[in-house]
Amino acid sequence: MNTFTNNNDAMNPITEDDIANYLANTPDFFERHAQLLAQVQLTSPHGNRAVSLQERQAEMLREKIKALEHRLMDMVRHGTENVVIADRLQRWTKGLLTTRDPRSLPYRIAVDLQSLFLVPQTAIKVWDCGTEYLNEAYAQWVSDDVKALATSLTSPYCGLNSGFEAANWLPEPQGAASIALIPLRPDAESPAFGLLVLASPDAQRFNSEMGTDFLERIAELSSGALSRLRP
Repeated sequence: MNTFTNNNDAMNPITEDDIANYLANTPDFFERHAQLLAQVQLTSPHGNRAVSLQERQAEMLREKIKALEHRLMDMVRHGTENVVIADRLQRWTKGLLTTRDPRSLPYRIAVDLQSLFLVPQTAIKVWDCGTEYLNEAYAQWVSDDVKALATSLTSPYCGLNSGFEAANWLPEPQGAASIALIPLRPDAESPAFGLLVLASPDAQRFNSEMGTDFLERIAELSSGALSRLRP
C-alpha cells in the first residue's frame, strides 16, 4: 500500500496552483510561520533588487492606491465636464423658450449650438413646414434621399463625412472631416421632418465610438420647439 501511495504521489506532484490554493484557504499559515514573511525574498517591480514579502505587499498596496487615485481624478474631471455641458444645454434650451417668432427657431437652434458648444459648422433643414415658412432658407428643397436617410436614423449618426449630401448645406462642406447627423421627428415612431448637421475639420470630433445621449437630447428639444413650424 505504501509503495502504491508513493508512486501515486510521484505521478501527481504538488503544483504551484496547489500551493496557492492551500495558502488562500489557510489564512493563519503565516501567523504560525511568521518568520517566513521576512525570509521570503521577491524581485521588486521597480528594479532588480530583492524585497521581502511584506515590502512587496506594501508596494502592491501603493500601486492599488495610485490606481484608485487616478480613477477618482477621472471621475472628478468627468463630473466637471458634465456640469459644464449641462450648463450650456440649459442656456441653449433657454434660447429656444425665449424665441417668440417661430420663423427664427431653426436659425437660433443652429447658431446657438455653434457658439455654446464650439461646433465649427452647423446647418439645419426642416420640411413639411406650414406655408408661411416655405420661403425660409431652412425650408428650401431637400431631396427624397436625404429625407429617407433622416427617417432611417434611429439615433444620431456620428463619424467621418463620406460624402453625405446633407454636408452640402454647410457653409464650407470641404472643411467637414467628421459629421453628426441628427434626425428631427415628433416621436420615435414617426418619420423625420428635419435634419440637424454638425461638422468639424477634426476627424475625431464626431466619431462612431462616442456616446449619443447628449445629441439625442438636442434632437428631442429641437423637435419639440420646431413643432411650431408644422401645419
